[in-house]
Amino acid sequence: MTYQEILDWMFAQLPMYQRQGKTAFKKDLTNIIALCDELDNPQKKFKTIHVGGTNGKGSTSHMVASILQEAGYKVGLYTSPHLKNFTERIRVNGEEISREAVIEFIEKNKNFLENQGLSFFEMTVGMAFKEFANQNVDIAVIEVGLGGRLDSTNIITPEVSVITNIGLDHTQFLGETLPEIAFEKAGIIKYGVPVVIGEHQKETESVFTAKAEECKAPIVFASDNPKNYTTDLLGDYQKNNVTTAVTAIQRLKGFSISEENIKNGLLNVVKNTNLKGRWQVLQNNPKVICDTAHNKEGLFYTLKQLKKENYKQLHMVLGVVSDKNLSEILPMFPKNAMYYFCKPNIPRGLSADELKEQAKEFGLVGKVFCSVSQALEKSKENAAKEDVIYIGGSTFVVAEIL
Repeated sequence: MTYQEILDWMFAQLPMYQRQGKTAFKKDLTNIIALCDELDNPQKKFKTIHVGGTNGKGSTSHMVASILQEAGYKVGLYTSPHLKNFTERIRVNGEEISREAVIEFIEKNKNFLENQGLSFFEMTVGMAFKEFANQNVDIAVIEVGLGGRLDSTNIITPEVSVITNIGLDHTQFLGETLPEIAFEKAGIIKYGVPVVIGEHQKETESVFTAKAEECKAPIVFASDNPKNYTTDLLGDYQKNNVTTAVTAIQRLKGFSISEENIKNGLLNVVKNTNLKGRWQVLQNNPKVICDTAHNKEGLFYTLKQLKKENYKQLHMVLGVVSDKNLSEILPMFPKNAMYYFCKPNIPRGLSADELKEQAKEFGLVGKVFCSVSQALEKSKENAAKEDVIYIGGSTFVVAEIL
């Protein structure tokens, strides 16, 4: 099979949450346990740091990986979803897994994967663990896919567990309230393993302290002791992620990491890990910015950052997924902007016409376009040099333009 045939097969296997939503969510870990047993439990052959949370877990994971790389370690990094290429999900020292390794993994295990009925996400997690074991990494930073307790990544026993923050996202799986969601995220806390909570939130504090006490896991709330470092990741909202990442590194035992490694790691996140889509400036004159923020908490920081930009006119290329609570996020968007409504090219993308109608209720006015790229092209045609174009609303909108 060719690489493209392999990808098509993987995407077609069983519903994938990123594409189809709720039907893809599994309620136990039996599949990933069976796969890892079949693979001779590669996840036990290297050390890990486990990173969950509602917002900032991707940026935090990349920061931690970058710091470890600066300290001279061979570092695996597993993140999801990918923006442009599937191989972005599995990296070693910033280098994406080779297409050949993807083909080899699937061809070698295809019968098992089919017979066991593994989902796209489960087989991808197994592939990452196998790649990191094959590459003999010193440590791997593993980002949780969805939730924590029942996420496929949650069969590792890490050196440090990290939970960035809790927001109301994926409520159809994780619960309707912050404490309910915190309970699911707290599922990555393991017996005796230090846990770092990024943001001290009154509503969720007791959930985390109770779980940490039950697991005899030393707990620290990173935001109680802010860290003042500079990072190459743009956006004021990265300050919280810097504090979380540095606190996690300081809780890591058995690794030699200097102050210089921390500073350089935070200054070279993009170079070391090839991170994309976080307040990424794609061009100037007019300035074009994209950001993957897609829920209330993430958008709060991103739109606050957008207010600091100087521009004559603001153009917003906006698309969302159909299970998004629009009455919660649309009031946050600026009313004085020109909107270019579009639908991300996935089954669960919300139609641009419906987005336009709902946006109108909140004073957001614009036109509908049949694709993300067409919306962006029109915004560039309309924008003067002193204007700003913002692209976002969904990870998948950003993925299409990168």
